[in-house]
Amino acid sequence: MIKVYEILKGMSRGKSQLFWLTWKRGRAYTFRMKITAKSRYALRILLDIALYDGKAPRTIGEISESQAISEKFISRIVVPLRRAGLVATERGVRGGLRLARFAELITLYDIVEAMEGPFGLLRCLVRPGVCPRQGKCAAECAWRRVNDAYADALKGVKLTDIVADQRRISAAGADGPEYCI
Repeated sequence: MIKVYEILKGMSRGKSQLFWLTWKRGRAYTFRMKITAKSRYALRILLDIALYDGKAPRTIGEISESQAISEKFISRIVVPLRRAGLVATERGVRGGLRLARFAELITLYDIVEAMEGPFGLLRCLVRPGVCPRQGKCAAECAWRRVNDAYADALKGVKLTDIVADQRRISAAGADGPEYCI
């Protein structure tokens, strides 16, 4: 029998730190919610745009150069970001990318949802009716609590927080805008 334990250290500070599964024989396995490369790169692109916000729009070439991401991959990532209302494009000689809303209104949840689709650890948490046991399953309740804690943790991190962290790191002596996200 699998027991699900939520370790929500620091919830008073709004940070969810770890989830794990413990198996019947007492062996603990870490259960990590994976974020895809598309979501990680989307965050790097938005961070780059936010760091230069207020100036001229950032071109895909400028972002590619500063982030070491191919222009083709950036172009593919920008499409869902634009659809989600996170990025706006400007055409013309002085065109490029800019944030479509203020950085303080963009969260990690928004970015992950734009890149991955509706947020949910399991299909039954996202699409009603997909499981015949839905509404009658204690495991669903446990997974919903884990899902909600994870979503709340992502919603608690704003793009402005990440921008501030990057500026603090750069001011401490890092050479140039190297982002490790």
